[in-house]
Amino acid sequence: MKGRMKWVSLILLFSFSLLFACNKQQETAQPGDKSGKMVIGAALPDFDDKWLSYLQDGMKEYAKTQKDVEVIYVDAMNDANKQLSQVENFVQQKVDAIVLIPVDTVSAPQMVEKANQANVPIVVVNRIFDGVDKATAYVGSESIKAGIMQMEEVAKILGGKGNIAIINGQMGQEAQIKRTEGNKQVIKKYPGMKVVLEGTAEWDRAKGMALMENWLQSGKKIDAVVSNNDEMAIGAIMALEAAGKLNDVVVAGVDATPDALEYVKQGKLKVTVYQNAKGQGQAGLETAIKAAKGEKVEKYNWIPYELVTKENVDEYIKKWQ
Repeated sequence: MKGRMKWVSLILLFSFSLLFACNKQQETAQPGDKSGKMVIGAALPDFDDKWLSYLQDGMKEYAKTQKDVEVIYVDAMNDANKQLSQVENFVQQKVDAIVLIPVDTVSAPQMVEKANQANVPIVVVNRIFDGVDKATAYVGSESIKAGIMQMEEVAKILGGKGNIAIINGQMGQEAQIKRTEGNKQVIKKYPGMKVVLEGTAEWDRAKGMALMENWLQSGKKIDAVVSNNDEMAIGAIMALEAAGKLNDVVVAGVDATPDALEYVKQGKLKVTVYQNAKGQGQAGLETAIKAAKGEKVEKYNWIPYELVTKENVDEYIKKWQ
């Protein structure tokens, strides 16, 4: 009987030890638990967006250099309501800080407010909006400057004369609004230039190709296609090439992604503007970690754009290697 009781006691002791160990593991995995890892919530608009995937790579690479930091990435799938819910979940989970790349400029202030109400540092990356000053910090580039830089080079190539077609990204997003605004500011300076066509391809290569095909069927003379990003520009190039008209049209993009740089090297994409995706991702996460530690951070962290043409493309290809 004593032997049996001894075995029962041992089993109970082992069970309690196992339960205690499991509970400890659950505790250290909980966001906001100061005894475990620092947890950063990263709310991204779209995992399928090529440029944003490079930004996320920058965050992941930087996270690997940080001891006891865990980053939770969530995908809003370009749904602003879904992203708001994700940010609310981060707040409820008591993460140490949030990195936000907003789906649009309308819902973003509400997300910042949610974080502020809970005293959770929130760092906005890449997409600026009215009210971003309420966030802990902003990391990114000034989109209007990309549009100006891009169109100035196109105007130079065209000699200040020509019919321009503008491909917009997703309507209402800060990059779409400001890059196009920058394009049009430059066009106003040249009496011989005018916008003859404008549409959206929502940052997507296939949609850019379809839009360009429709424009070609319209019969309107186009001297330059100026795109809010490289993916849509590549789509336009594919349509122009298939129609045998690429040599007659100047195509310009923004981002200087690896794919786009190959098109620049081949002379098919005449202009792009380098936007440091990995640099923004790294700086955004670095700023969030500093804020979570209670360190002072700069309110605005600007990462400049850089013009890329065939003359300097090799320099930018090396940046991605």
